[in-house]
Amino acid sequence: MRMKRPLPTQYLTPEDLVILLRLPSVETVYQWRRKGIGPRGFRVGRHLRFDPEDVRAWVESLMEGAA
Repeated sequence: MRMKRPLPTQYLTPEDLVILLRLPSVETVYQWRRKGIGPRGFRVGRHLRFDPEDVRAWVESLMEGAA
């Protein structure tokens, strides 16, 4: 059984995704969004946010596809 790491309980920013996923830059997150290939996000005014559970589900879908 695989242990799941806890995610923050608050909504995540693009900068949080860069840190959590060790991405090269915030621009990567925005490119994923434009291409429709990243985790589901939503806008709060002009700010982009991500639900931690949506990010988890997205990562798990990538892992299933890689198996």
